[in-house]
Amino acid sequence: MTMTPISRVDILGVEISAVTMETAQATIKAWVNDRESHYVCVTGVHGVMESVRDPGLRQIHNESGLTVPDGMPMVWSAHWAGATDVERVSGPDLMLRLADMAAVEGWTSYFYGGAEGVADTLSERLETDFPGFRAVGAHSPPFREPTSDEDEATVAMINAARPDLVWVGLGTPKQERWMASHVDRLHAPVLLGVGAAFDFNSGLLPRAPVWMQKAGLEWLHRLRTEPRRLWKRYLRNNPAFVVRVILRPPTLIPGDSKRNI
Repeated sequence: MTMTPISRVDILGVEISAVTMETAQATIKAWVNDRESHYVCVTGVHGVMESVRDPGLRQIHNESGLTVPDGMPMVWSAHWAGATDVERVSGPDLMLRLADMAAVEGWTSYFYGGAEGVADTLSERLETDFPGFRAVGAHSPPFREPTSDEDEATVAMINAARPDLVWVGLGTPKQERWMASHVDRLHAPVLLGVGAAFDFNSGLLPRAPVWMQKAGLEWLHRLRTEPRRLWKRYLRNNPAFVVRVILRPPTLIPGDSKRNI
């Protein structure tokens, strides 16, 4: 199946896909049906600022099948660049929408990441909420770097389960690096780095009210719920992002243009 090339928005060197939730879903559906191997980055201010400081991480984002806009600053930046149809595609929302689609299409999912037991809880909850949804495995790796033998065992375990979707919840930038280094080793068509979606959709953490999400204030809700872990991230990244974007406004890259990575 031939897909229309998706335009991108250059935000501080990170190419954010100019998508809506529907176009993101349609693209992923085409990959699964055609058995094309891709990974999806779900990226907001944190991911962009980490990529500003790390060219290797920026390249990983720009080589993804999709880097979807997670957070209203990404959406506002895209609109500023002229991509007025772009809407927020958050990790938790994308997971729920694709879980519903997977139940209908008969796709299977594997969950890799999260704290001990979270991946199992998440898969069980999605199976309950979406009749027909099938999880074929879940694994919560240790926080340390795996040995080469452990990594080989993980690849063999996931491939043996034969999932269509691999959900990766390791947090940025670890999950993006993991997907980029494993996309050619796993048989699953699509890897999705969704970070905190594991905690939100398993019920471990509450999501911000919808009005806060739409107002671009979900970061404030997260700061209130996890202050010790997140205060440095937000105080460092948010002001720096605003200043940098003002100095270097986002630009639209047409979908038929060549990538400049």
